[in-house]
Amino acid sequence: MSSVLINHKAKVDINISCFGEVLWDCFPDGKRVGGAPLNVCVRLNALGIKGSMISAVGDDQLGHELLAFIDERGVNRDCIAINPSKSTSTVQVSLDKNGSASYDIVADTAWDNVALTDTILSQVKQADVLVFGSLIGRSPVSLATLTELVNNASFTVFDVNLRAPHYDIDSIVKLMNKADFIKLNDDELYEIAKAMGSPFYSLEQNLDYIAAQTQTQYLCVTKGSHGALLSVNGQKFYNSGYLVNVVDTVGAGDSFLGSLLYQLCSDNNPQYAIDFACAVGAMVAQSAGATPVLTLAQINAFMQPV
Repeated sequence: MSSVLINHKAKVDINISCFGEVLWDCFPDGKRVGGAPLNVCVRLNALGIKGSMISAVGDDQLGHELLAFIDERGVNRDCIAINPSKSTSTVQVSLDKNGSASYDIVADTAWDNVALTDTILSQVKQADVLVFGSLIGRSPVSLATLTELVNNASFTVFDVNLRAPHYDIDSIVKLMNKADFIKLNDDELYEIAKAMGSPFYSLEQNLDYIAAQTQTQYLCVTKGSHGALLSVNGQKFYNSGYLVNVVDTVGAGDSFLGSLLYQLCSDNNPQYAIDFACAVGAMVAQSAGATPVLTLAQINAFMQPV
C-alpha cells in the first residue's frame, strides 16, 4: 500500500524510532510519565505502529517505575539505557487557569547522557522514521548521538519544543536543515522565522519561508485550540480545531504528532490525517496527563458523534 510518507508497507510492518527525553512530569497532585518523544512513541504504539524508544533512565526507583510503564504500554525499550551515575529525569509542571503548562526541567539527567552504541545505530538504520525533539540537543553527549542518528536515518521528523533556557536558535536551525519533516507550534514558528530573517507577518508566509530556507517538503504548525496546518510539498491542509473543556495541555501536541504520523504512514489522505491528529490532541487536552488510553473507536466517535 502507499501512504503520504511510506510506500509499499502495511502499517503493522512500519517501525518508528523516537529519540529523546523520558521523565516524570510532577504536578501538584502527583507525578505522571512524560517526555515529548516518549509521548509520541506511546501514541504511535497504541494506534498500531511499532514504536521504539531510545533514551536513558537512572538506576533508581523512578527509573524502574518509568520502565514498568513503558513495558505496560508495549513500547520497545531495547535502546533505553540504565545509567548508574545519573538520575532519572523529573520536571516540575505548572498549569495556568487555561490548563496551559510551563516546565522547570532538571539538568544533566540520564537522558542528557545517551551515548551512541551499535545497538542504537542499528535500530535507527532499520527504522522507517526517526522522530526527535529539540530538548535532547541541550547536552553535548546526547547531541553528538543525535547528530549521528540523523545522518543515518531514512526519514527524520523534528518535533520542535522550545523550552527556555534549554535551546539556542542556531542549533535549532541546523537541526531543521537536516530534517525531512518539521513540526512546531505557532509561537515557535514566528520566533524561529524571525530569527532566520523572515520579513513576513502571516503564519502561512512564515511557514513557506522556513520550508524554502530549510528545503523541507513536510511541515506542520499547531495552533492550540484553533487546530493546525499541514503543508505537504507546498499544498496546505487545515483543521480549525475541536471545542473541548481543557484539563491540561501536557502531551496534547505529542499525541497530535504521533497520530499525524500514524495516518501519514498508513494512509494517503493528508486532510484526514490533520483532522484525525487534531481530534486526538483535543481528546488528550480534555484528559489529565500526557498519555490517556484512547481507542480508535473512541477517536472516531469523537470526530463523528452522530
